[in-house]
Amino acid sequence: MQNIISKLPEVSTTIFTIMSQMANRHNAINLSQGFPNFGVSPQLIDLVTIGMQKGYNQYAPMPGLLSLREVISKKTESLYHKSYHPETEITITAGATQAIFTVIAAFINPGDEVIVFKPAYDSYEPSIELFNGTIVPIQLSAPDFTVDWKEVASKISSKTKMIIINSPHNPSGTIWTKDDMLQLEKLLKGTDIILLSDEVYEHIIFDDQEHQSAAKFPGLAERSFITASFGKTFHATGWKMGYCLAPKELMTEFRKVHQFNVFCSNHPMQYALSEYLKTPKNYLSLSGFYQEKRDLFLSLIKDSRFTFKPTSGTYFQLLDYSAITDENDVAFAERLTATHKIASIPVSVFNLNQQDDKVLRFCFAKTDETLKRAADILCGI
Repeated sequence: MQNIISKLPEVSTTIFTIMSQMANRHNAINLSQGFPNFGVSPQLIDLVTIGMQKGYNQYAPMPGLLSLREVISKKTESLYHKSYHPETEITITAGATQAIFTVIAAFINPGDEVIVFKPAYDSYEPSIELFNGTIVPIQLSAPDFTVDWKEVASKISSKTKMIIINSPHNPSGTIWTKDDMLQLEKLLKGTDIILLSDEVYEHIIFDDQEHQSAAKFPGLAERSFITASFGKTFHATGWKMGYCLAPKELMTEFRKVHQFNVFCSNHPMQYALSEYLKTPKNYLSLSGFYQEKRDLFLSLIKDSRFTFKPTSGTYFQLLDYSAITDENDVAFAERLTATHKIASIPVSVFNLNQQDDKVLRFCFAKTDETLKRAADILCGI
């Protein structure tokens, strides 16, 4: 065919795929793509098997297994003091990215403006472009990645249909404070702007800080879709399981798209998760688990030439390499992979106009042995 017109002409292979392929090609330690290299809980795996043995092998209900939605409802109310009705306000999805895409598909029309904070996870903007929405970027800068609320206010217009936020934030590892959420709540009061709150790392937050979910703020919750990831929470990114929370009126529109997108998600896994979530320790212990890994990694590289501000959330750590080289971050990341055998993610690819802050993102969701080998390399650079 000669006349294929791409709906996403600027989109190519993602940086995650590129760097993982480079890591494989050069036999490098892969701290680029955000996946753990340790196992899933044997209990959770056993529960999936039990689910299959019990016959959960055909289509799940379109919005998800009711027992799973019920336990999510209890979990959310316990953590954030916000009640979501399991029948009408919770939908199980094929990962958080599918939930994000579905929200955008359901609400963005040609010309609608969507405010996106950059650096941003790379699925947001292509999804907006597919539905001819207009991206309104707000650039955040290293090392603090704090929000200028006067700038946000200046970017809101009569065409603003949606704002996308992400806390804990990938790739920077920063978190939004209570004051940030209150500022946003104040800005959105009296508008019809939808908030899409990507909270996939809600259970990976450090130093006794609290996750400020949009669910905790009435003026935000009433207009919010909140997306969450079981893959991130339970070290099972390949399962592609997540969920979405929203008020009934919004969720009704979400499900209209969801049913024709994936219709439903993996049934035996839903059974397994419904049982596993009944023990809160299975997710509440996650912050401590990953903080130990963060602290180990940072202690091992403290004498290197990289500088850093300890990440506040997620399992990613940014390292500033400006004391090492003037190379742009893409070139340096490629050289690290090919020459030093360690792969990372250059952050500029997520920024407006590829703003280069001389930082690379490293994933520390790895075994201690892997982190020690990685640190040895970084200390030798």
